[in-house]
Amino acid sequence: MLPLILVLLLKSSSALGQLTPSPTYSPPTASAGLVASTSTPNTQWSNVLGNSLYFYDAQRSGKLDQGTYGNRVEWRNDSALNDGSDWNLDLSGGWYDAGDYIKATFPLSFTLTALAWGALTHGEGYDQAQQTAYLDGTLRWGYDWLIRAHPSDDVLFVQVGSGDVDNSYWGGDENIPTPRPGYPINSSHPGTDAWSSTAAAFALGSMLYSPSISYNVTSTSSPPTSPSLSNSTYSSLLLSHAKTLYATANNTSPRSTYYSSLGESVAAYASSNWQDDLTLSALSLAVATNDSTYYADAYNYYVTYALSGLKEVWNWDSVIPAIYVLFAETAITRPQLAKGAGLDTNLTGWRTETENYFDSIIDGTFKRSYLTKGGLLYVDGDSDEASLNPAMAIAMLMFKYAPIASSQQKTEEYNDFAQSQLSYMLGNNPMNAVYLVGSHPNSPQNPHSAPASGGTNIKAIRTSPATEAHVIYGAMVGGPLSDDKFWDWRDDWAQTEVALDYNAMIPTLAAMQLLNETSDPHYVSIQAGTYSIPSGQPCDAALPCEGSGGLSKGAKAGIAIGVILGVLLIVAAIWWWKREKIASWWRKGYRR
Repeated sequence: MLPLILVLLLKSSSALGQLTPSPTYSPPTASAGLVASTSTPNTQWSNVLGNSLYFYDAQRSGKLDQGTYGNRVEWRNDSALNDGSDWNLDLSGGWYDAGDYIKATFPLSFTLTALAWGALTHGEGYDQAQQTAYLDGTLRWGYDWLIRAHPSDDVLFVQVGSGDVDNSYWGGDENIPTPRPGYPINSSHPGTDAWSSTAAAFALGSMLYSPSISYNVTSTSSPPTSPSLSNSTYSSLLLSHAKTLYATANNTSPRSTYYSSLGESVAAYASSNWQDDLTLSALSLAVATNDSTYYADAYNYYVTYALSGLKEVWNWDSVIPAIYVLFAETAITRPQLAKGAGLDTNLTGWRTETENYFDSIIDGTFKRSYLTKGGLLYVDGDSDEASLNPAMAIAMLMFKYAPIASSQQKTEEYNDFAQSQLSYMLGNNPMNAVYLVGSHPNSPQNPHSAPASGGTNIKAIRTSPATEAHVIYGAMVGGPLSDDKFWDWRDDWAQTEVALDYNAMIPTLAAMQLLNETSDPHYVSIQAGTYSIPSGQPCDAALPCEGSGGLSKGAKAGIAIGVILGVLLIVAAIWWWKREKIASWWRKGYRR
C-alpha cells in the first residue's frame, strides 16, 4: 500500500517545493528565428528548449493557475474540472494527449520517461537556458496527475474522456463535451503494459529529484541536473508509486495489454505487447534503487522474451531500443547491479547490442527503414502518420549513447546522423520548413490543435478560421510525407497534429546542443517565405487519395486507359501474328 504520509504530502504544494522561474520566460515571436545568436549559451537553442516546454503548458488540463508560475498561456482556460467524478475521484489536471481532449496514460508515461531520462544526463543544459524551473513545473504537472490516476495498488486510470465523443468535437477548451468517463485497469482487468510503463516513468523521475543519486554516464559528463531540482520528499513519493506499480505488473496474472482488457474504448493508444514495458520498468527501478533483484528481473525478461537484436523504433508502443541504451548506461553507472545478480557486467555485450541496432539504421539494413531524398529517416508503418517522431527518437538515443560508444569513429557516426535528423526537423529539408511551431516564419501556421485553432466547425477544420487563432509555440508537428512534401493544412492531422509524445525528445535534444556548444539551428540561415504548400494533394491517413487502395480518380482513370491500350496492343499483336489462321477461321465460320 502507498504510505499515507506520502499521499498527504501530495496535497501540500509547499511541502513539495516547486521551483520559481527566474527570470520568467515567454516565447519570442517567430521573426526571432532569423537572428543569429551572439551569446553563450546559444540564444536560439535556449529558445528551442524554452518553447518546447511551453508546449506542455499549452496542453494542460484542469485548474491552470495551480503551481508556482500559474498559467502562462493566456488563451488557455480551466477545463475538465470534473474528470474522475464518475469514480468519486479527482482526475482533473494532467495533459491532453494531442490535438483534442482525451487524457491518455500510456503516451503520458512515455513522455515523462523520455523527459526525465534525458534530464538525468543533460540537465545542465536546462540550467544554461534558465529553464530548470520550467522543467520542474512540466514534470510535476505530469507526475502529479499520474499519482492521482493511481489511487490504489492495482488501480491505474489509463484514459479519461471518450474517443468517440472527443473525435466528434472541434472547438475550444470551455465547451468540451461530457461525459468524460474514466477507464481504469485493475487486477480483474489487467494492463501489464500500462502498469509497467508508468512504473518506469516514476522510477526515472524519482532519480531526477533525489539529492543523493549520481548518474554520470562518463567521467566527463555534465552534472545530472541542477542541485536545486532535488527534492527528497517528492523523490520518495515517485519511487513509492514506481515500486507498487511494478509489483502489480510483475505479480498479476494473466499478463495482458490494457487494450486486451478494456477493448475499443481505449483503442487510441492500443499497444501491441507488454514484454518490453515490463523489462524497462524493472531496469529503471534497478537503476533508481541500486537493487540487484530488479536488475535480475530485467535481464531475465530480456532473455525470456527474446528482445535481443530486434529492429523496432522507440515510441509509446515500443521501448526496445531504449532498453539497449539503458542497459549500456547501467553497465557504466551501476556495474554492481549485474554482479549482485550473479551476472557479468558485460559492457562490451551491451555496446554490441546497441551498436548493431544503430549501425543497421546508418547502413540501411534496418527493416522497413530508409532515408528520404531529403535525408529524413523514414520507417514504413511507424513514420506514416508522424514522420518526425521516429527520427527525433533515434536522434535522442544516438546522442545519448555516442559518448560511451566503443570507438571514436562510432561516436562521430552517431553524432553526425543524429545531428542530420535534428537539422532536418529544424529546416534543413527540401521544403525549407521548420517543423517547430512559432520558431521561424517558415514554421507551420496551422497545426492540428482544437484549442489553438479557434475554430468550431468540424466540417471545415482547414478553412474555419482562415488563420489559426493562437500560436502553440514549441510544438513539433507530425511532419512531411515520404517524398519530403509537407501540407500545412489543419485537417491533415497525419502531418500537422501535435502531441505529448511527439515533443518528448525535443527538450533533451536542445539541452544537448547547448552543452555541446552547437552553432545555431539550421533555421537561422533560412529566409522567411521560402516554404510554400506544394501543389497537388497529399495522400496519407488523414486525407487519403480518393477511392479504394488510395488511388485518386485521375490515377484510376490513367490505369484504366493503360489497361485498355495494353489489351488492344496485345490483340493487335496476336492478330498480326495469327492473321492467316484467323482469316481461315473467319471464312469457315462465315460459310456455316
